[in-house]
Amino acid sequence: MSQIRDSLIVLAWGAVLCTGAACGGERADAAGREAAATGAASEFDGAAALEAVQAQVAFGARVPGTEAHARAADWLEAELRRRADTVIVQRWTHTTADGRSLPMRNILARFRPTEARRVLYLAHWDSRPVADSDPDPAKRRAPVLGANDGGSGVAILLGVAEALARRAPEVGVDLLLVDGEDYGDFETNTDVLIGSRYFAERLPEPGYAPLFGVLWDMVGDEAPVFEQEAHSVRGAPEVVQRVWSTAQRLGHGAVFTNRSGLAITDDHVPLLAKGLRVIDVIDLDYPWHHTVADTPDRVSQQTLQLVGDVAVALIRELTATPR
Repeated sequence: MSQIRDSLIVLAWGAVLCTGAACGGERADAAGREAAATGAASEFDGAAALEAVQAQVAFGARVPGTEAHARAADWLEAELRRRADTVIVQRWTHTTADGRSLPMRNILARFRPTEARRVLYLAHWDSRPVADSDPDPAKRRAPVLGANDGGSGVAILLGVAEALARRAPEVGVDLLLVDGEDYGDFETNTDVLIGSRYFAERLPEPGYAPLFGVLWDMVGDEAPVFEQEAHSVRGAPEVVQRVWSTAQRLGHGAVFTNRSGLAITDDHVPLLAKGLRVIDVIDLDYPWHHTVADTPDRVSQQTLQLVGDVAVALIRELTATPR
């Protein structure tokens, strides 16, 4: 995601009182406690999602070209193969602006692959090679573990896959893990969004056009606030309305706020440019973004539960739609 937005967001949200991000986490935690107290059934397992975050980080920083990156990809592919109807792996070598050759891997898990009516969910699974936003200058060349920035979105997709494996959807669902989102320089738009750009040029079939798509990015903060990202609102306003209405119907209106957000350079942008109706669900107010402190202890099970419930509900709502 664009580095320009970081300082702006920190300054803006620093002035917000309890109606903002701090209370978002309290509401998320309260929602989790209320669900547990009432015995409300959920298809999504927030505890398992947090374990998935921890499992990803256990490989180490998932930086393209490293052993941790390759081992994490093998694990993700295996996890999706045991849940989905079919899995497509896109492998290629990306040559960076400075001449490095990076082995890349996109992983596409498909449920009901022959169904024309489809939903697309995506998340990036790589982590950043440098902690260039760390407050300690001595740590800024260290890699980022990416528990929230990368790991949380992947955990949502794995949890959705588990729910769909237990009860098949009535529409087709594609779960896409893209590589190389966070590798390069967002200021110059160089060597970033590598996997989503690759996928946008090599869609699964001719005429591929999901009903809607959602990018889940940085969705594990303990104090979540999801504003309506500007590229999403301009490019697919009906999808923004669908997602936020579903979240608010589930009682998460304080977290999925109607406030307008910044335009973010993220993996939905290449897909929007190809005409796919894909939006970005992203929580910008994360103090440990691109720092060495982006670790699993700063990812909330309650937030993962909340977001996962929204993600599953969006798919289940389509079961009653006439074909």
